[in-house]
Amino acid sequence: MTLQQVKQRFGIIGNAPMLNRALEVAIQVAPTDISVLVTGESGTGKEIIPQVIHHLSSRKHKEYIAVNCGAIPEGTIDSELFGHEKGSFTGAAGSRQGYFEVADGGTIFLDEVAELPMQTQVRLLRVLETGEFLRVGSSKVLKTNVRVVAATNENMQQAIASGKFREDLYYRLSTVPVSLPPLRDRGEDIHLLFRKFASDFADKYRMPTIKLTNDAIKLVNSYSWPGNIRQLKNVVEQISVIETERELDTAKLKEYLPTMQPKSTFLAQRDSEENINERELMYKFLFDMKKDLTELKKLIIEIINKGGNFSVSSDHAELINRLYEDVKVTPIESAKLISPIMEQPVVSDSNYMEEEVVDEDSFEVHEVVEESLSLEDQEKDLIKKALEKHRGKRKYAALELGISERTLYRKIKEYNLAE
Repeated sequence: MTLQQVKQRFGIIGNAPMLNRALEVAIQVAPTDISVLVTGESGTGKEIIPQVIHHLSSRKHKEYIAVNCGAIPEGTIDSELFGHEKGSFTGAAGSRQGYFEVADGGTIFLDEVAELPMQTQVRLLRVLETGEFLRVGSSKVLKTNVRVVAATNENMQQAIASGKFREDLYYRLSTVPVSLPPLRDRGEDIHLLFRKFASDFADKYRMPTIKLTNDAIKLVNSYSWPGNIRQLKNVVEQISVIETERELDTAKLKEYLPTMQPKSTFLAQRDSEENINERELMYKFLFDMKKDLTELKKLIIEIINKGGNFSVSSDHAELINRLYEDVKVTPIESAKLISPIMEQPVVSDSNYMEEEVVDEDSFEVHEVVEESLSLEDQEKDLIKKALEKHRGKRKYAALELGISERTLYRKIKEYNLAE
């Protein structure tokens, strides 16, 4: 099927190069069973890509199920996707098939896939790799042959860095990535879509079609459309119902575009938001670095106090590997290398004869004292932002910060952040 035929069949309007490229990739991968990840801002029409893929594949006569992962409560998402057995939880009056069982041989579209809880991500990864899954409350392994097409409007690299999404699952889902462009980047497609929606609503409400003056067309094309196609459609419907005059000029159109944010301003704002996200990631890096320095400090004190008779515990193993992998020296040798910046001298195991024990409170790394103070403020700010973002849910805040819930509880108490 050609690109134009696909557009006609699925009612796709526009000729923007990025849109055409996305559709061409969808057409090309449709006959295979490859997993596809559709990315793009909210409201760009990502749901059309899995429909194209399903109906152009050999699975077209089997089930097609679209699941909004963000709309299903965390406590029931596993049951919805994989089914459950009778009595497996309160309210489970009988056994139930999940979407992966119902759609066997067909296609499942997982919209807002980045909203899946970690436990569900593990289950999904197993299905993608082996085709096997368990119903909730059952130990019997079931098989399914389902093609998965997922979609998200989130920055997946940031979601992975924050611990919200599994990296292995991301690569398994995005065997073929398809990116849909935002409406502001589609040029003349904007007015084409405006006319299409105007015609549709004229038929729906049995009234003349609204039109735009030349200046209003320029305004429509220059507007940033932060809500993309969904926002454009909503605006056209409002105008179709409310306005008595069927031709709109610039002044009247502006009443329906309250923010009136031109593309240049919108792009500048988006770049600023990306810089903020990058800064937050840097804060996380500094937070981790501070934690490593604290652990290193404790480790070297232990080396000094034991006079070289040091056995590596499991708690320290990962830290030592991370800090000394490139240096390729022993902890004692490493302590000697670091000794110039320490307040207390490091005594090697060969001449360590005294019984003196180093006091941790008097052991400081001078170069990081001033920075540590600022890091505490940054750490506190980062924790506050994570808690606000997840509405006080400490489990998800801890995942984003890359720390344990126990550590987060301690930090909340330390910084007096409890509500």
